[in-house]
Amino acid sequence: MSAFINAACIYIRMKMTEEAATTQVAWVLSYVQGGIAEAWKDNLMDELAKGESEVETVEQLFSKIRNDFGETSEEERKIEQLQTIEQGGRTCDEYIQEFKKVARGSRYEGQPLIEEFKRGLNGTIRRKLAEAEEPLTTIGEWQERAVRLDRNQRQSRVEERILGRNAACPGGNVQPRGSFGGGSYRGRGGQITWQAGVPQTGGNRGGGGNTFNRERYQTGP
Repeated sequence: MSAFINAACIYIRMKMTEEAATTQVAWVLSYVQGGIAEAWKDNLMDELAKGESEVETVEQLFSKIRNDFGETSEEERKIEQLQTIEQGGRTCDEYIQEFKKVARGSRYEGQPLIEEFKRGLNGTIRRKLAEAEEPLTTIGEWQERAVRLDRNQRQSRVEERILGRNAACPGGNVQPRGSFGGGSYRGRGGQITWQAGVPQTGGNRGGGGNTFNRERYQTGP
């Protein structure tokens, strides 16, 4: 909290000294976001609009913020982050790196640290690790197995997508050499139709017929 107030003070001194007090207060409140702080801001803005708040200057606003939220220690902030961090759509490697960074300085260790790590894992990975034949007893074992399982799952999904595309597009409808599919063609000599590999002829404009050697074009027995 103190870091936020200090940064706001520096910016106001550098850029907003000529601005009205109400503008400075509104600017600071615009950066109060998320969770309980968002509800706190909405209530204060409602009070300001009704003239029911004692906050008139930015200094009074900072004093109210300190009184209502207090000073949060680094350890408390780390614990709060550790209790809310989740893997989400990230890889297990990415989740573990952030988890280690947050856990450092939180004083969490042993089973409580493992429980927080398990809670943040995606459900599928967590269940499979819990069902492992060899029980996992250390945070290092949980992290190592989680990374291995996550990589295997992602590789499996990639292979399934590739196999699915190959099954949907097996190379097109290609006729074997020396055979005919069904269809027709109209040329100068008239219309030629073929079916099951056997060309059939129709008359041409001159009344004559097209002749084909059946033994030459017919395929199969």
